[in-house]
Amino acid sequence: MHEIILGDVTVTRVEETHGPIMPADQFFPDLPEQAWKDHRDMLVPDHLGADDAMVHVAMQTWLLRSEGRTILIDTGVGNDKSRPAVAAWDHQQLDYLGNLARAGVRPEDVDLVVNTHLHVDHVGWNTRLVDGAWTPTFPNATYLMPRADFERWNPATHPDIAGGVNENVFEDSIAPVHAAGQVLLWEDSHTIDAHLRLEAAPGHTPGSSVINLASGSDRAVFAGDLLHTPLQLMEPEHNSCFCEDPVASRATRHKILGRAADHNALILPAHFAGHGALEVQRSAATFTIKQWAPFSRL
Repeated sequence: MHEIILGDVTVTRVEETHGPIMPADQFFPDLPEQAWKDHRDMLVPDHLGADDAMVHVAMQTWLLRSEGRTILIDTGVGNDKSRPAVAAWDHQQLDYLGNLARAGVRPEDVDLVVNTHLHVDHVGWNTRLVDGAWTPTFPNATYLMPRADFERWNPATHPDIAGGVNENVFEDSIAPVHAAGQVLLWEDSHTIDAHLRLEAAPGHTPGSSVINLASGSDRAVFAGDLLHTPLQLMEPEHNSCFCEDPVASRATRHKILGRAADHNALILPAHFAGHGALEVQRSAATFTIKQWAPFSRL
């Protein structure tokens, strides 16, 4: 299954790519090597390489159909973009729009794009190259972006972006959509519809957010970069190297995971490969996997 129904909302997984991304000791510099060994059977092959220590992730979009609208949560890395800090993402040529079409969605059909935060791998298909210019990929959509991240990743006010993973991102994937008048900036929380609500979840970035789903008896949370590996369930104190505020990131992770466990909510992280979504339960001060959702790749 690449699609499940939660109450009155249909959720489809649309993948851009998946595979190894970084060595575990670089991605999670404070996470003990022994923890990877202790949970190896659970992590290999979807989340950790069988013959190396490379963390595996997916770049993907959660496609929602809710109250007659077509909604995309996060838009991957994108094509044709200059990404000097990450060679594998530099000037990609991938069939993401073909995958979206196979889910029954054309760019003009999209009503809403939600960027959970504005890192390079969450905004790439916001735009595409048309006649040498960056143009909004989804011409009829409103793009919801957290104001705190919009301000954080603007190189005009934060020159430290140069040389990092978000170099060029504001210019090619954010500013063109804003210039087209399609961006709605929000703070703290934002109600999308009767089933979906955005909630600030800072730490990974200043504007990081999650989308809470409550429809009928079903509950879910689209968790963005709250987690990059299932090992962070058993080791929730440990952040990725990309978390800007480690203390806030830990606190947010405990808060969101705890609420999901208490309310039996499905967790849909942005980057989990394999089945991609799961339910958790509390285990002392940590969490364990209750069950995986039956998502396959589109």
